[in-house]
Amino acid sequence: MTFTPADLTGTERSVLLVLMAEARPVPNPDLVALGPKLDKPGRDKLNALGLIESDRSSGRFVHELTDRGWRLCHDILAAGPPPRSTGPAKTLYTVLGSLARYLRRADLSLADVFGSDGQAPATAEERIRRAYADLAPRPGGWVSLTLLRTELADTPRAEVDAALHSLFRAPDVSLIPEENQKVLTAADRGAAVVIGDESKHLIAIGP
Repeated sequence: MTFTPADLTGTERSVLLVLMAEARPVPNPDLVALGPKLDKPGRDKLNALGLIESDRSSGRFVHELTDRGWRLCHDILAAGPPPRSTGPAKTLYTVLGSLARYLRRADLSLADVFGSDGQAPATAEERIRRAYADLAPRPGGWVSLTLLRTELADTPRAEVDAALHSLFRAPDVSLIPEENQKVLTAADRGAAVVIGDESKHLIAIGP
């Protein structure tokens, strides 16, 4: 499923940003204290899109960002304010846009800034495996590195490249060139990783 920040309401974006900033499971009362109230339609939508996971504990919901939610937060930073935003919201998105530019210049991910002190952020290899699982039609199916890098937009390219080189040696991972070079777009060629003097365009993980 492909979606962008434009598919979310201002409230839904704000909920994701609060969960990003907290980098922990957030109970409903804390969420209301820190930002907007998440009603049932919004909760169901964000869960259905795979952006958050909501669990009911002791009679209250507790919400946490998924890996996909973290990736969309990266897009939200640079997306600009939603339509019909008020002055305060426009100010917020001006600040978020500046943060996005800083992260890009410093080659940092959101996890580097907002990662939980009690839990180490996922490694680039772990992020690749999770992104692949989201994209692949089945275990072992081929996924283009163009799509994979889009899912990993929050992870610096150098980290992704190093992780792909490492994963290439794993017994359950295959990286190959596109057989029909004529179908490759400029984006496909740019997304390739060079291993052994050969550009790899496709990845498969699994049996």
